[in-house]
Amino acid sequence: MRITRLSTHVVGTPWRNLTHVLVHTDEGLTGVGEARMLGHTDALLGYLAEAERNHVVGSDPFDTEDLVRRMKYGDYGRAGEIVMSGIACVEMACWDIVGKALGQPVWRLLGGKVRERIKAYANGWYTVERTPEAFHAAATKVVERGYRALKLDPFGDGHYELDRAETLRSVSLVEAVRDAIGPEADLLVEMHGRFNPATAIRLAGLLRPYDPGWIEEPCPPENPRALAKVAAHTDLPIATGERIHDRIEFRELFELQAVDVIQPDISHIGGIAETRKLAATAETHYVMVAPHNVGGPVLTAANLHLAACTPNFSIQEHFNDFADAAIKQVAPGLPEVVDGYFTLPREPGLGVRLDVEACARFPRQRAKFDLFAENWHLRDPERTASRDAAGA
Repeated sequence: MRITRLSTHVVGTPWRNLTHVLVHTDEGLTGVGEARMLGHTDALLGYLAEAERNHVVGSDPFDTEDLVRRMKYGDYGRAGEIVMSGIACVEMACWDIVGKALGQPVWRLLGGKVRERIKAYANGWYTVERTPEAFHAAATKVVERGYRALKLDPFGDGHYELDRAETLRSVSLVEAVRDAIGPEADLLVEMHGRFNPATAIRLAGLLRPYDPGWIEEPCPPENPRALAKVAAHTDLPIATGERIHDRIEFRELFELQAVDVIQPDISHIGGIAETRKLAATAETHYVMVAPHNVGGPVLTAANLHLAACTPNFSIQEHFNDFADAAIKQVAPGLPEVVDGYFTLPREPGLGVRLDVEACARFPRQRAKFDLFAENWHLRDPERTASRDAAGA
C-alpha cells in the first residue's frame, strides 16, 4: 500500500480554524488527521503542500516511524509548531489507515487498553460576563451535563502581574465555580503562561482554599527554571506542555521536577506515537499525562486512543459540548461524554469519518483569538475588545 496524495479541508469557527488532512492510498483506503492552528493555518497548508511531494507521496502508511523521521529531519531545519503539526496530521491519518486495513481500533495497535473509560473535563463553557453570578450559573450547567471536572482561566487579560482589584475578582470567580460544582468535582485552573513566578506563587496561595486539581502554565513556557521556582513554592500540582512541540524539549522539565502533569497536544507534537513515547518517558518520572485538546472530533478521537493505552493518563480536555458543538457533525462516530467519561472507540482506525459535505457548511473564517485581549473568554472576535482598540 502506498500514499498517493493528500487533501485538506479547513473547518471554520469565529475563534479557531480546524485543518483536516485526508491521506489517500492506492488501495482506496483513506485516513484523516486534524490540527487546530492559531493564526498559522496558511503556513500549515503551505508546509503540507511541500511535504506531500517531498516526503509523503509514495510512502507506506504502515511505516509511520520512517515517515515521521523523514518529515522531521529530512528538511534539515529545526522543526517547530508548523512542521510538527503537519507531521501530526499525516501521522494520525496513517494510524487511521492501518487500523482500517487491519480491522482494529488504533488503541489495540498501541498495546491495548488499560482502562474501560476515559475521564473528561469541560472547557469553553464560560463564555459569559466575568461575574461570580454568571460563572456560577455556567458551571452549574457543566455539572448538569454530567461532567465531573471543568477548567477555567479566571484572570482576564492579566499579563506578568495582576493588580489588587483583578486579583480579588479572579479569585471570586474560582470561589463561585467551586460553590457551583461542589467539593467532589475536579476544578482545574488555567493561567495560560500569563505570570511571572512571584505573581503565580501568590495566586497559587490565594487559590489553595478552593482545592484546584492543578494550576496550568503559570509562567510562559520558554523558561523551565521559572516554572521550577513556582513548583518549589506551592503544593498545588503544576501542569504544562501544550506549547512544547518536541518531546525532547520536555527533558529539562523532568530533570528540574518542575511539572506534575504534562499536557502535550497530539496535533502539535508530531502525532500519536510521538505523544505515546513522551508519555512513557513521563511515566519514568512519575508524571501524569493530560493531553491538550482544542480540536474537533477527529483530534478528540486520536486523544481517546492514546488515553486508552497509556498507564499514566489522567484526564482528557474536551471543548465541543460547550464551544462550537455543531462541528461534531463534520466527523461522526466520536463517543459522547456520559457521566463525565468517554467510552472507548470501538470501530477500526480512529473510529470517525470525515464528512466533506459537512465541512463545507463551516467555511474557513478569519479566526482571531488573543488571550491577552479584554473579554477573550467570550471566544467571539466581534465581542472582544482588543487592548489597542480600548486605548484608542
